[in-house]
Amino acid sequence: MNLQDFINANQISLYIEKLPIQSTIDKTLFPPKKQLGTEIELAKGSMKKPVALKMSAFDTAVKSRALSASLNIEKKEMPFFKESVLIKEKERQFLLLAIQSNNQNLVEQLTSQIYDNYKSLVDGAEVQMIRMRAQALQTGKINISTDDGDIVVDYNVPSQHKETLTGTATWDNEDADIVGDLIRWSKVLTNNGYGTPTRILLTDTVLGYIKKNKAINGELVARNPNLLTIITDNDIINYLNGKLDLSVGILNGNYIDESGAIQNYYQDDLVTLIPEGALGSTVYGTTPEEADRLYGTGKLDTSIVNTGVAITTMLKEDPVTVETKVSELGIPSFDRVDECFFATVK
Repeated sequence: MNLQDFINANQISLYIEKLPIQSTIDKTLFPPKKQLGTEIELAKGSMKKPVALKMSAFDTAVKSRALSASLNIEKKEMPFFKESVLIKEKERQFLLLAIQSNNQNLVEQLTSQIYDNYKSLVDGAEVQMIRMRAQALQTGKINISTDDGDIVVDYNVPSQHKETLTGTATWDNEDADIVGDLIRWSKVLTNNGYGTPTRILLTDTVLGYIKKNKAINGELVARNPNLLTIITDNDIINYLNGKLDLSVGILNGNYIDESGAIQNYYQDDLVTLIPEGALGSTVYGTTPEEADRLYGTGKLDTSIVNTGVAITTMLKEDPVTVETKVSELGIPSFDRVDECFFATVK
């Protein structure tokens, strides 16, 4: 047996696929989808109000109607991410000794430690997708700048579907008309022919503004005098659901960026109203490594995990070791961006 019998793309992908799947709001709203190629068609449909059918006499030819639904398609090259890790010399020596001694328990223990490094690479690939989905959810745009390149996407939110509050209208003001704002934004969508939003996405900071709002506090206490002044997160969540038929999604989470700094996925002071169901998809393209496996020489040892993340192992000769590369091509497609409202509340 040799090193590649234990460290290969198939074994690594099996290890990754057995790990628990983490479900997040952004992934639920933009479920993964695979396509061939490296370009994505950013499709945005325009929904119209229904038009009454025309009256017609019997035994006459049907009157044709022009197709009124418009579909704007913009092609964009998907961003490409890749990074690799080598087995450290010390780990390689330990693993080779364990293999030679036929100590299966030790081999499994060592390979598990090595596989954790590969899991970190796969997790890093998912971080990039979450970053893009998070920005799209809050702003209708993606703007990520790194030393390796920039990702800039504008999903073209209609101007009337976004607003920035100013002055005393901002939600950190305890006298702000929060309920009035939410009703007004919902009406903007319905007046433009879209459905009533059913969900509101916000951070804990924004939830804190709502908890301190005098009008909302007064209404909650009037309904239940036992609350006194202790208003909880659940009180606000239940209030928004009962008063406005809005389910609340709390946005949170952080990651370590390319420079090693801890960053939040979501910005405070932003609110998004969204409809029921998925808003689009996370589209994965064909990486060069996968393309080689499918259509090229087939010499690369490549497997696919998480819909579109390619794991490739390469044998190095000096010193003898295995390099494992993780790569992905992907970007969110925000098909229902027109049905959402984006607000900056402070």
